[in-house]
Amino acid sequence: MSAGQLIVARCFMGLGAAMIFPSTLSLISNVFTERGERARAIGLWGASAGAAIALGPIAGGWLLEHFAWQSIFIAMAPVAAAGAALVAASVPTSRDPRAPRIDLPGLLLSTAAMAILIYTIIEAPAHGWSSVRSLAGFALAAGLLGAFIARERTAREPMIDLGLFRNHRFSAASGSVTVTFFSLAGFIFLITQYFQFLKGYGPLAAGVRVLPVATSVAIASVVGTKLAVRFGTKSVVAAGLILMTTFFAWVSTATVTTTYLTIAITMVICGTGMGLTSAPATEAIMGVVPTVKAGVGSAVNDATRLLGSTLGVAVLGSVYASVYASRIASRLPATLPPAVAHAAHRSVGAALAVAARLHASGHAALGGAVHHPAAHAFTHGLSIACLVAACVTAVGAVLAAVLLPAHPPRPVLDARPVPATAQPIPALDL
Repeated sequence: MSAGQLIVARCFMGLGAAMIFPSTLSLISNVFTERGERARAIGLWGASAGAAIALGPIAGGWLLEHFAWQSIFIAMAPVAAAGAALVAASVPTSRDPRAPRIDLPGLLLSTAAMAILIYTIIEAPAHGWSSVRSLAGFALAAGLLGAFIARERTAREPMIDLGLFRNHRFSAASGSVTVTFFSLAGFIFLITQYFQFLKGYGPLAAGVRVLPVATSVAIASVVGTKLAVRFGTKSVVAAGLILMTTFFAWVSTATVTTTYLTIAITMVICGTGMGLTSAPATEAIMGVVPTVKAGVGSAVNDATRLLGSTLGVAVLGSVYASVYASRIASRLPATLPPAVAHAAHRSVGAALAVAARLHASGHAALGGAVHHPAAHAFTHGLSIACLVAACVTAVGAVLAAVLLPAHPPRPVLDARPVPATAQPIPALDL
C-alpha cells in the first residue's frame, strides 16, 4: 500500500468517526434528561475515551511487534463490525424530524480553511514562519474562515448556529475542550518519540507507558462530572486546566536521563487535569442545547476536540521541529560528511539511526558526535513545545475562571399573581 492509498483509507476512517461521535453524545442527552444522570453518563463516556487512549497504543504496539503494520487495520475491522452489531441491537432510534439540509458551501469553506491553516503550520519550519509562502497561507486561511463565518451568519440553514457561542457556558466550555485536546495531542505526539528514540522502548513498551495518563483520565472523568454538579463547572474546569499547566511546566524540565517514574507521576497529573476539564466541559455544552438539537451540541463538542487535537499536533510539532533544526545546526561538528549532516537535520529518528550505524561500523567517535547533539536538540525542542502548551492551558484556565458560569441557568418560574377572573369560583351553599 502506498502513502497515498493509506491517506485515502484514513479519510474514510475519519468520515466514519465523524458519524459516530456526534451521535453518541446526542443519544446520551436524549436518554438522560436530568442533569445529574446526564453528568454521570457523560463521565462514563469520557472514561471510555480514557480507556481507548490506553488500549489503542497497547494493541497497536503489540500488533506492530508481531505482524506487519497493515495488521492494525485488519484487526480493527472485526472490532468495528461487532460495535456496529451491538449498536443496531441495543441503541434506540433518535432523529430530528426537522433536521436542516447540509450546508454545502459552509462545509467546503470550513474544510478548506482548516486544511490550508494546518498545512501552512506543518510546513512553516521548512520554509520559515515569516516567509512569503507561510504568510500567504495564513492570510488565505483567515480569509476563508471569515467567509465561512459570513456564510453561517446569513444562511437560512447554517451548518453551525453561531448564536450558540453568545452563551458563555457554551463558548467557554468549547474553548476549554479545544485547549485540553490541543495540549494533550501535541504532547502524545512528542512523548511517543521520546520513549521510542531516546529511551529505546519498542512500540508495545511505549504504549504501555502511556497507561498512567489514560487511567487517570478515565477516573477523573467520572469524578469530575460529579464535582461539577456539586461545586460548579467553573471551579472544576479551571482546576483541571491549572493541573495541566503544572504538568507541562514540569515536563519542560525533562532531559535524556529523566526516569520513567518521574514521567509517570507527571502523566497522572496530566490525565487528572484532562478528566476534570473535558468531561465537565462536555456536560456544560450538552446542557445548553435543547434535547431535540443535541446533535448540534455534540457535533460542536467533537469539532472542538478534533480541531484542538489537529492544531496541537501541528503547532507543537512545528514548534519542536523549528527548535530542533536550529539547535542541531549549531551543535553538529562542521567536519561531518554532508550526507550524515543532512540525515541528522531531517529528524531525530534519522539522526539516531545514523549514529547507531556509525557506532556499529567502528566509528564510535563520529556516532557520538551525531547522537549527543541530536538527543539534546530533541529534549530542547520538547521543552519549548511543553512551555508553549503550558502557556495555552494557563490562558484557558484564566478564561474558564472568568467566563464559564458555575451552573446552568435555572428556569424562571412565573410568580405573577393569578388574575381574579382566573381564580376558581367557590361553591355556594343553597
